[in-house]
Amino acid sequence: MKISFLGCGNMGGAIAHAVSGFHEVTVFDTDMDKAKSLASSIGAQAASTIEAALDASECIVIAVKPQVLPSLYPILRADRKYISIAAGVPLEVLKREIGTKDIVRFMPNIAAKAKAAVTAVAADADCDGEFLKEAVSIAQSFGSAFPLSEALFPAFIGISGSAIAYMFEFIHALALGGTDQGISYPESVKIVTDTLSSAVALVKDSGKNPAELMTMVCSAKGTTIKGMEALYEGNFDSTVINAVIRASEKSQELEKAAKEK
Repeated sequence: MKISFLGCGNMGGAIAHAVSGFHEVTVFDTDMDKAKSLASSIGAQAASTIEAALDASECIVIAVKPQVLPSLYPILRADRKYISIAAGVPLEVLKREIGTKDIVRFMPNIAAKAKAAVTAVAADADCDGEFLKEAVSIAQSFGSAFPLSEALFPAFIGISGSAIAYMFEFIHALALGGTDQGISYPESVKIVTDTLSSAVALVKDSGKNPAELMTMVCSAKGTTIKGMEALYEGNFDSTVINAVIRASEKSQELEKAAKEK
Protein backbone atom coordinates (compact mmCIF):
# COMPACT_ATOMS: atom_id res chain seq x y z
CA MET A 1 0.00 0.00 0.00
CA LYS A 2 1.09 3.58 -0.62
CA ILE A 3 0.71 5.65 2.55
CA SER A 4 1.20 9.38 3.03
CA PHE A 5 1.73 10.94 6.45
CA LEU A 6 0.53 14.46 7.13
CA GLY A 7 2.66 15.47 10.10
CA CYS A 8 6.11 14.18 11.12
CA GLY A 9 5.97 14.75 14.88
CA ASN A 10 6.86 12.15 17.50
CA MET A 11 3.86 9.91 16.86
CA GLY A 12 3.55 10.37 13.11
CA GLY A 13 7.29 9.90 12.66
CA ALA A 14 7.34 6.77 14.83
CA ILE A 15 4.49 5.16 12.91
CA ALA A 16 5.98 6.14 9.54
CA HIS A 17 9.25 4.54 10.61
CA ALA A 18 7.46 1.34 11.67
CA VAL A 19 5.47 0.89 8.44
CA SER A 20 8.17 1.98 6.00
CA GLY A 21 9.50 -1.56 5.77
CA PHE A 22 6.15 -2.86 4.55
CA HIS A 23 4.65 0.01 2.56
CA GLU A 24 5.66 2.79 0.18
CA VAL A 25 5.72 5.89 2.39
CA THR A 26 5.51 9.60 1.63
CA VAL A 27 5.78 12.20 4.39
CA PHE A 28 4.78 15.84 4.62
CA ASP A 29 5.27 18.43 7.33
CA THR A 30 5.10 22.21 7.33
CA ASP A 31 8.66 21.95 8.64
CA MET A 32 10.28 20.68 5.47
CA ASP A 33 13.60 20.00 7.16
CA LYS A 34 11.81 17.65 9.55
CA ALA A 35 10.05 15.89 6.67
CA LYS A 36 13.26 15.51 4.66
CA SER A 37 15.17 14.22 7.68
CA LEU A 38 12.51 11.60 8.43
CA ALA A 39 12.24 10.60 4.77
CA SER A 40 15.99 10.17 4.52
CA SER A 41 16.17 8.04 7.69
CA ILE A 42 13.42 5.60 6.66
CA GLY A 43 13.82 5.50 2.88
CA ALA A 44 10.64 7.45 2.16
CA GLN A 45 9.72 10.34 -0.10
CA ALA A 46 9.23 13.86 1.24
CA ALA A 47 6.34 15.76 -0.35
CA SER A 48 6.73 19.51 -0.71
CA THR A 49 2.97 20.18 -0.37
CA ILE A 50 -0.09 18.54 1.14
CA GLU A 51 -1.51 18.20 -2.36
CA ALA A 52 1.58 16.27 -3.44
CA ALA A 53 1.22 13.97 -0.43
CA LEU A 54 -2.43 13.34 -1.34
CA ASP A 55 -1.48 12.62 -4.95
CA ALA A 56 1.15 10.09 -3.86
CA SER A 57 -1.03 7.69 -1.89
CA GLU A 58 -4.46 6.13 -1.55
CA CYS A 59 -4.13 5.96 2.26
CA ILE A 60 -3.52 9.15 4.24
CA VAL A 61 -2.45 9.16 7.88
CA ILE A 62 -3.53 12.35 9.63
CA ALA A 63 -0.86 12.94 12.27
CA VAL A 64 -1.26 16.65 12.94
CA LYS A 65 -2.37 18.32 16.15
CA PRO A 66 -6.18 18.49 16.51
CA GLN A 67 -6.21 22.29 16.36
CA VAL A 68 -4.53 22.16 12.94
CA LEU A 69 -7.16 19.87 11.39
CA PRO A 70 -9.78 22.53 10.54
CA SER A 71 -7.30 24.24 8.23
CA LEU A 72 -6.77 20.94 6.38
CA TYR A 73 -10.40 19.95 5.84
CA PRO A 74 -10.85 22.07 2.65
CA ILE A 75 -7.74 20.41 1.16
CA LEU A 76 -8.39 16.77 2.03
CA ARG A 77 -10.08 14.69 -0.69
CA ALA A 78 -13.09 12.45 -0.31
CA ASP A 79 -11.64 9.87 -2.73
CA ARG A 80 -8.86 8.87 -0.33
CA LYS A 81 -8.88 6.53 2.68
CA TYR A 82 -7.87 8.02 6.01
CA ILE A 83 -6.32 6.96 9.30
CA SER A 84 -6.47 9.66 11.96
CA ILE A 85 -4.41 9.76 15.13
CA ALA A 86 -5.66 13.25 16.00
CA ALA A 87 -6.68 13.01 19.66
CA GLY A 88 -10.19 14.02 20.61
CA VAL A 89 -11.55 14.31 17.04
CA PRO A 90 -14.42 11.80 16.61
CA LEU A 91 -15.22 9.85 13.45
CA GLU A 92 -18.48 11.78 13.15
CA VAL A 93 -16.56 15.04 12.74
CA LEU A 94 -13.96 13.59 10.37
CA LYS A 95 -16.64 11.99 8.18
CA ARG A 96 -18.63 15.22 7.99
CA GLU A 97 -15.66 17.47 7.25
CA ILE A 98 -13.76 15.23 4.81
CA GLY A 99 -16.81 13.77 3.13
CA THR A 100 -15.87 10.09 3.16
CA LYS A 101 -16.89 7.02 5.16
CA ASP A 102 -13.50 5.35 4.76
CA ILE A 103 -11.95 6.69 7.95
CA VAL A 104 -10.29 4.74 10.77
CA ARG A 105 -9.25 6.24 14.09
CA PHE A 106 -6.10 5.12 15.88
CA MET A 107 -5.43 5.83 19.54
CA PRO A 108 -1.81 4.68 20.03
CA ASN A 109 0.51 5.27 22.94
CA ILE A 110 4.05 6.61 22.63
CA ALA A 111 5.67 3.16 22.58
CA ALA A 112 5.18 3.24 18.80
CA LYS A 113 8.81 4.37 18.69
CA ALA A 114 9.83 1.00 20.10
CA LYS A 115 7.29 -0.85 17.91
CA ALA A 116 5.51 -1.76 21.14
CA ALA A 117 2.52 0.61 21.05
CA VAL A 118 -0.90 -0.43 22.26
CA THR A 119 -3.41 1.02 19.79
CA ALA A 120 -7.18 1.25 19.89
CA VAL A 121 -8.77 1.05 16.44
CA ALA A 122 -12.27 2.23 15.51
CA ALA A 123 -13.94 2.77 12.15
CA ASP A 124 -17.09 4.33 10.77
CA ALA A 125 -19.89 1.78 10.51
CA ASP A 126 -19.87 2.13 6.71
CA CYS A 127 -16.09 1.96 6.33
CA ASP A 128 -14.79 -0.44 3.70
CA GLY A 129 -14.10 -3.76 5.43
CA GLU A 130 -10.88 -4.48 3.54
CA PHE A 131 -9.50 -1.06 4.42
CA LEU A 132 -10.30 -1.65 8.09
CA LYS A 133 -8.37 -4.95 7.95
CA GLU A 134 -5.43 -3.14 6.35
CA ALA A 135 -5.61 -0.43 9.02
CA VAL A 136 -5.51 -3.03 11.81
CA SER A 137 -2.50 -4.61 10.11
CA ILE A 138 -0.79 -1.23 10.01
CA ALA A 139 -1.45 -0.76 13.73
CA GLN A 140 -0.03 -4.21 14.44
CA SER A 141 3.19 -3.30 12.60
CA PHE A 142 4.13 -0.98 15.48
CA GLY A 143 2.69 -2.97 18.40
CA SER A 144 -0.64 -4.53 19.34
CA ALA A 145 -4.08 -3.44 18.10
CA PHE A 146 -7.43 -3.57 19.87
CA PRO A 147 -10.51 -2.97 17.67
CA LEU A 148 -12.99 -1.14 19.91
CA SER A 149 -16.20 0.81 19.69
CA GLU A 150 -15.30 4.48 19.43
CA ALA A 151 -17.45 5.04 22.53
CA LEU A 152 -14.77 3.15 24.50
CA PHE A 153 -11.87 5.34 23.37
CA PRO A 154 -12.00 7.52 26.52
CA ALA A 155 -11.77 4.41 28.69
CA PHE A 156 -8.89 3.14 26.53
CA ILE A 157 -7.06 6.42 27.04
CA GLY A 158 -7.50 6.00 30.79
CA ILE A 159 -5.95 2.51 30.87
CA SER A 160 -3.43 2.77 28.01
CA GLY A 161 -2.92 6.03 26.13
CA SER A 162 -2.46 8.08 29.31
CA ALA A 163 -1.76 5.14 31.63
CA ILE A 164 1.68 4.51 30.16
CA ALA A 165 2.68 7.71 31.99
CA TYR A 166 1.35 6.28 35.27
CA MET A 167 3.53 3.25 34.69
CA PHE A 168 6.59 5.46 34.14
CA GLU A 169 5.78 7.14 37.44
CA PHE A 170 5.42 3.76 39.17
CA ILE A 171 8.79 2.62 37.79
CA HIS A 172 10.34 5.90 38.97
CA ALA A 173 8.81 5.63 42.47
CA LEU A 174 9.93 2.01 42.91
CA ALA A 175 13.43 2.92 41.74
CA LEU A 176 13.56 5.78 44.24
CA GLY A 177 12.63 3.28 46.94
CA GLY A 178 15.52 1.10 45.84
CA THR A 179 17.83 4.10 45.91
CA ASP A 180 16.70 4.91 49.44
CA GLN A 181 17.65 1.38 50.46
CA GLY A 182 21.10 1.51 48.89
CA ILE A 183 20.81 0.50 45.21
CA SER A 184 21.80 3.26 42.77
CA TYR A 185 18.94 4.86 40.82
CA PRO A 186 20.13 3.63 37.37
CA GLU A 187 20.52 0.08 38.68
CA SER A 188 17.17 0.31 40.45
CA VAL A 189 15.48 1.34 37.18
CA LYS A 190 16.94 -1.70 35.41
CA ILE A 191 15.79 -4.04 38.17
CA VAL A 192 12.31 -2.48 38.32
CA THR A 193 11.75 -2.58 34.54
CA ASP A 194 12.82 -6.23 34.40
CA THR A 195 10.48 -6.96 37.32
CA LEU A 196 7.64 -5.23 35.49
CA SER A 197 8.37 -7.29 32.38
CA SER A 198 8.38 -10.48 34.46
CA ALA A 199 5.00 -9.57 35.99
CA VAL A 200 3.50 -8.94 32.56
CA ALA A 201 4.89 -12.22 31.23
CA LEU A 202 3.41 -14.15 34.15
CA VAL A 203 -0.04 -12.57 33.74
CA LYS A 204 -0.04 -13.48 30.05
CA ASP A 205 1.36 -16.98 30.41
CA SER A 206 -0.35 -18.19 33.57
CA GLY A 207 -3.97 -17.52 32.65
CA LYS A 208 -4.47 -16.19 36.18
CA ASN A 209 -5.74 -12.71 36.96
CA PRO A 210 -3.44 -10.22 38.73
CA ALA A 211 -5.24 -10.57 42.08
CA GLU A 212 -4.63 -14.33 42.11
CA LEU A 213 -0.94 -13.88 41.32
CA MET A 214 -0.57 -11.14 43.94
CA THR A 215 -1.92 -13.38 46.71
CA MET A 216 0.50 -16.13 45.65
CA VAL A 217 3.41 -13.78 46.47
CA CYS A 218 1.96 -12.71 49.82
CA SER A 219 3.11 -15.37 52.26
CA ALA A 220 1.93 -15.23 55.88
CA LYS A 221 3.79 -12.62 57.95
CA GLY A 222 6.20 -12.12 55.03
CA THR A 223 7.81 -9.10 53.41
CA THR A 224 5.31 -8.75 50.56
CA ILE A 225 2.21 -8.46 52.73
CA LYS A 226 3.91 -5.63 54.64
CA GLY A 227 4.58 -3.82 51.38
CA MET A 228 0.97 -4.38 50.29
CA GLU A 229 -0.23 -2.91 53.59
CA ALA A 230 1.65 0.29 52.77
CA LEU A 231 0.00 0.46 49.32
CA TYR A 232 -3.45 0.01 50.83
CA GLU A 233 -2.74 2.61 53.54
CA GLY A 234 -1.89 5.05 50.75
CA ASN A 235 -5.13 4.27 48.86
CA PHE A 236 -3.08 2.96 45.93
CA ASP A 237 -5.97 1.18 44.19
CA SER A 238 -8.35 4.13 44.56
CA THR A 239 -5.72 6.57 43.33
CA VAL A 240 -5.07 4.51 40.17
CA ILE A 241 -8.79 4.07 39.50
CA ASN A 242 -9.32 7.83 39.90
CA ALA A 243 -6.45 8.51 37.49
CA VAL A 244 -8.17 6.34 34.86
CA ILE A 245 -11.52 8.09 35.46
CA ARG A 246 -10.05 11.60 35.21
CA ALA A 247 -8.17 10.89 31.99
CA SER A 248 -11.29 9.28 30.52
CA GLU A 249 -13.49 12.22 31.52
CA LYS A 250 -11.04 14.70 29.99
CA SER A 251 -11.11 12.72 26.75
CA GLN A 252 -14.91 12.82 26.73
CA GLU A 253 -14.80 16.60 27.21
CA LEU A 254 -12.44 17.02 24.23
CA GLU A 255 -14.60 14.86 21.96
CA LYS A 256 -17.76 16.73 23.00
CA ALA A 257 -16.08 20.05 22.25
CA ALA A 258 -14.96 18.81 18.82
CA LYS A 259 -18.54 17.78 17.94
CA GLU A 260 -19.89 21.17 18.97
CA LYS A 261 -17.54 23.20 16.78
